[in-house]
Amino acid sequence: MQVTFSPEELVSIVGSPSTRGVTSQQITGIGALDTAGVGDLSFLGNSKYRAQVAISKASVLLLPRDYEGEPGVDQLYVFLENPSVGLARICARIEQQMWPKPMPGIHPSAVVAADAKIATTATIGPLCVIESGAVVGEKTHLQAQVFVGRNAVVGEDCWLMPGVSLGTECILKNRVRLHAGVVVGSDGFGYEFVEGRHEKVPQVGHVIIEDDVEIGANSTLDRARFSRTVIGEGTKIDNMVQIAHNVIVGKHCILCAQVGIAGSVVIEDYVVLGGQVGVAGHLKVGKGVKAAGQAGITTTIEPGQFISGHPAMPYMLERRLHVLHRRLPELFKRVDALEGSR
Repeated sequence: MQVTFSPEELVSIVGSPSTRGVTSQQITGIGALDTAGVGDLSFLGNSKYRAQVAISKASVLLLPRDYEGEPGVDQLYVFLENPSVGLARICARIEQQMWPKPMPGIHPSAVVAADAKIATTATIGPLCVIESGAVVGEKTHLQAQVFVGRNAVVGEDCWLMPGVSLGTECILKNRVRLHAGVVVGSDGFGYEFVEGRHEKVPQVGHVIIEDDVEIGANSTLDRARFSRTVIGEGTKIDNMVQIAHNVIVGKHCILCAQVGIAGSVVIEDYVVLGGQVGVAGHLKVGKGVKAAGQAGITTTIEPGQFISGHPAMPYMLERRLHVLHRRLPELFKRVDALEGSR
């Protein structure tokens, strides 16, 4: 970190009127409770580290409201409903200072079609390509080597990082953030087996990504065979996630790393899929479902369930079966012994 905050600035950023202690230190770093030193900020985000607060050398600590300890000399405690959220707000301010958007304008090396519409407040970085009929909205920032296809639309205040590809007629709404290497609008994986050969099925739909979506590096979202693939408002997608053609993902979902969703799946609102979860095609995953890492979803899942395993099933049932599975060798030995005694 290369920025500096006064204690008063930090309190203002996190919006906390409740503090204990005082420090004269300027904050120039962020550290874990057990490694932070003078001039650092730290926080208690997990109760299992609670004992480390009393011995922490951090100058400012973000703590839950129910913490009752006293700060040391030249140390400030800041009390919050959620210290992790407080730290996130501070990091957002750091991000703004460390990686400010460049001045609006189009880099001389960018290739922009004459009929593309680029907002005057947008920034088009080096070696970007923007094809005919494309639209780039106000305050949007395209970093180096971003490709925006024919008639594609990028909304307001979006951030497309290096190497992002937005395919023909695909749509990003407002405040969308795409990390490096994201591909939106690659062809869906569709073939028909005809006379001994795989014949490609044209993919003529598009992709719509709603407001406030963030997508991690090297994730891919396929265009629909027809109609559209949709990512709902506020959904967050981790790195290396594959979303196939005609998938509909609802609002405020979380898709962790290496999730793979086959074609024509409907993921309803507030679903959480852990790392490497796989979802078979043409299924529905109900609202609020949580799937543990590596779960294999092979049937439609009703709303509100917590599932795990392959094939996925209710979590507690899967755990019981897991324990019983480990006992099978002993059970078979006992059965064999019983049969041998006859």
